[in-house]
Amino acid sequence: MTGTVFALALTLGGCGSGGDQGPADPLSAPAATGTGPYPTPSDAREAAPLPVGAKGTPKGGVTRPADVDQRDADAVGRGALKVMWTFDADIDSGPQDAMVRAADAGWLTKAYVARLRAYRPRSVPGAQWREWAGHGAYTVVTVRNAEDAAKPGDTTTEAWRQWTVTAAPFGRDGWTGNATTVVAYVHLTRTAADDAWRIADVNVP
Repeated sequence: MTGTVFALALTLGGCGSGGDQGPADPLSAPAATGTGPYPTPSDAREAAPLPVGAKGTPKGGVTRPADVDQRDADAVGRGALKVMWTFDADIDSGPQDAMVRAADAGWLTKAYVARLRAYRPRSVPGAQWREWAGHGAYTVVTVRNAEDAAKPGDTTTEAWRQWTVTAAPFGRDGWTGNATTVVAYVHLTRTAADDAWRIADVNVP
């Protein structure tokens, strides 16, 4: 599976149907590979287009850059990924609405947002999303640092990180679905040493 954070829509298709199974243990998330596909500014990556404006606030709220130390690449990357994987089927029409919230909150670079808005979709949310919507489901997101010896070294204006992101769906009717865990490779940029970090790209293999 390749693409950017909007491999999100694809990962939903890999979720279980729910039932009696609880969320996956976050500690069982994939281990760091040491050879991850770290994104670069010149890569032409596919992503779902952004709708115009977020439709509401998901259960649990939205973390914003001002809530973290914006000069800490780890804090910015972790905060942004949490927003990107926080879905709420009561207010969202599909997974891409989480990216709208990330863009609206200010986590992403202008260039990344422009690429997301320019891309044309191939499909719409499928059966898994409809199941979530039927339960009024929302996700509880866990982001864990995955150390990677092959990670490029940080510079004053660029940083690369690898995290495992686990999104566990819970229905407002008491339903619990299977959690999905993905490995996210994140590229962060800023214009100067004292500026805030922003997400320039996310790759989900």
